[in-house]
Amino acid sequence: MQEYWTRWENWMKQYAPKLLTILNSGVSQEVLESLEKLIGKAMPDDFKAFYVVHNGQQRVRTGLVDADQLLPVEDIIEKWHYWQDLLDAGTFQYNGEPIASEPDTGIRNNWWNPLWIPITSDGFGNYHCIDLDPAPEGTYGQIITLWHDDGHREIIAPSFREWIAQYLDAVERGDYIFVKKWGIVSKDTTLNYND
Repeated sequence: MQEYWTRWENWMKQYAPKLLTILNSGVSQEVLESLEKLIGKAMPDDFKAFYVVHNGQQRVRTGLVDADQLLPVEDIIEKWHYWQDLLDAGTFQYNGEPIASEPDTGIRNNWWNPLWIPITSDGFGNYHCIDLDPAPEGTYGQIITLWHDDGHREIIAPSFREWIAQYLDAVERGDYIFVKKWGIVSKDTTLNYND
């Protein structure tokens, strides 16, 4: 997974050198093991190899993934606890019945599942997650969306590796640009990303 970081860092050097300063150093094996112990499942090997190089990014407004923050493992654990606390409190139930989502084929119809591991955050309660409990038609480790106020759950990529590869291909192709205030954002976005 080092090759993907090398490509990403080379792009940053050319177009957004200040982003290099918000990259965290690699995560330790002990921290990865604490995440796996918490969720009771092994994280995909590609995720672990990627995070050994850089443990996501620092907590700043500037995002590395279409204006979203690439969460360090410590923040992944914090977000997981937040959603688990909501689940334990019965937040995702109505009249004693679970609230269903509107998932793509291959995703379980939960509002949130403890095996949906948040890896990006927009700061407003929306995430990309690694799905370690797919529906029968899905793939273990697929990347899905999780919206706090919308039931749609979408498969973004069949694996962490493919998600990173697709994203970096699009960044290098010029589909994304650097905007000082927000980070790396899609050129086609309808949001107003003024500096």
